[in-house]
Amino acid sequence: MPRTGRGVTRAAAAFAIGIAAASGPAAAACGGAEIGTAEVAAAIDARTLRLIDGREVRLAGLAPAPGDIAALAQFAGRRVTLHGSDMPDRYGRQTLIVVAEGAAASIQATLLAEGAALASGLAAEPGCAAEFAAAEAAARTAGRGIWSDPAAIKNAERPQDILAKLGQFAIVEGEVRSVRVAGATVYVDFGRRWTRDFAVTIPQRFAAGFTAAGLAPASLTGRRVRVRGIVGRRGGPRIEAVRPGQIELVDALRGATGQRERP
Repeated sequence: MPRTGRGVTRAAAAFAIGIAAASGPAAAACGGAEIGTAEVAAAIDARTLRLIDGREVRLAGLAPAPGDIAALAQFAGRRVTLHGSDMPDRYGRQTLIVVAEGAAASIQATLLAEGAALASGLAAEPGCAAEFAAAEAAARTAGRGIWSDPAAIKNAERPQDILAKLGQFAIVEGEVRSVRVAGATVYVDFGRRWTRDFAVTIPQRFAAGFTAAGLAPASLTGRRVRVRGIVGRRGGPRIEAVRPGQIELVDALRGATGQRERP
C-alpha cells in the first residue's frame, strides 16, 4: 500500500471530521463512556497503537485487513481520549474507540475516510456503525487508498477469487439467489451450487438482530448485497455474519443516490 501523502491525509481527515459533525448526537455517542486519556507512542500495525504507558490499544470496528501503518503512525505523539471498556483481551490489549485531542471524529473514522482501513461491520453501537460506514463510503466513492484497487470488492459469482482470501477478511458483492434454513444456520446463497458457490451463514441465534435492523434473511432473496467478514470454506467459500453491519443492501444505496456506487 503506498504511503498516504500528507496533503491527502489532512484532506481525508477533514472529511471524516465533517462526517462526524454532520452525524450530530449519534457520532458524539460513538464509543460509550470515556475511560481516560493517554499519549500515543507508536503504531504497532495498521490498527493497533502503543501508548506511552506501554498499553496496547486495538482500534475497535476496524477489520483485520492490510492497511496503511503510516496513516496510523501520524498519531504518534498525540494525546488521545479512550472510549469503551477497559477490560483487556487475552493478549492484554484493550479494544477501544480512540479520538485524537482536538478532533471531532474518531481515529477509526479518519483512517476509513483516507482508505487506510476497512470497517469490520462488527461495531455494536449505532452511532459508531453509522460513522464508520459513512467514512468508508466516502473513501470508496473517491477511490482513495485501499479503494484504488478494482479488486477490493470480490465478485460473488467468482468463488475461486473469494477462496484466494481463505482465512482472511474480504468484502464480497453479488445478488442473493435463495435463502434457506438448515438446522441452526440460515444460509444466504449467491449461487445454485450449494457445494461450490459463495454463501453467507447466519447462526439462528443472531437472525433476530438482522430482522430488527431491516435485514430479515428471508427478504434478501433477489437483492444485491455486499457482505464482509473472514472467508471460510465448507464446500464453497463462506462468510459468517453475526452483526447486521456485515451486510449492506447495495441496491438500496443505488436507489438513494440515483447512480451506481463505485464497486
